[in-house]
Amino acid sequence: MQDTKILIADDEQKIREVVKLYLEKEGFSVEEAKDGEDALDRIISSSYTLVLLDIMMPNVDGWTICREIRKRSSIPIIMLSARSEEYDKLFGFELGIDDYITKPFSPKEMVARVKAVIRRYNPPASENGITLDALIINPISRQVVLDNHEMVLTPKEFDLLYYLAQNPERVYSREQLLNIVWGYDFVGDLRTVDTHIKQLREKMGSYKKYIYTVWGTGYKFKLGEQK
Repeated sequence: MQDTKILIADDEQKIREVVKLYLEKEGFSVEEAKDGEDALDRIISSSYTLVLLDIMMPNVDGWTICREIRKRSSIPIIMLSARSEEYDKLFGFELGIDDYITKPFSPKEMVARVKAVIRRYNPPASENGITLDALIINPISRQVVLDNHEMVLTPKEFDLLYYLAQNPERVYSREQLLNIVWGYDFVGDLRTVDTHIKQLREKMGSYKKYIYTVWGTGYKFKLGEQK
């Protein structure tokens, strides 16, 4: 795919070679970083559509790189790791990653997940924006303006707000939000939704009551509840 450049950062050469081979077969442009320091240098000096990050790398680990990316960009991040503990996966999603792939993995499944994340991040050009009270959401530029101030959101925070605001007053269960925002094979639990809702509300300040808790069910976007 032209203009779609992906960075694979992993200290295992065989992993990088396999990922690059399969992604290039699908038309993606792929660059490699052999360690964390190399990855950071590339991220600072170049622009990528998506980053695949190993957690355990020499010099700089994947968590640190993830934090650095989120300081400057909302580009999608997929973690690659041999660590399969639930804690690591939940920690990654709280940092703002978009998916978590456990090693060893199927190269074909990896490609499918990359495509799914990119597709979620880039909605169709015809998709309309949303204007509700003091809130404006642009799904093309992924910008959110609240009370004339632009909000800085992680990709998952944006997706949560966008899907809730698409149908005001419609109640979404936590399971539905997991399927919509995190995808068909999310490996975490329902607490991930609650954590991201909490972070989103904190950023919305006095307008946090736009996101209304329906006890025992889930969440909805409720108009006229701010301040």
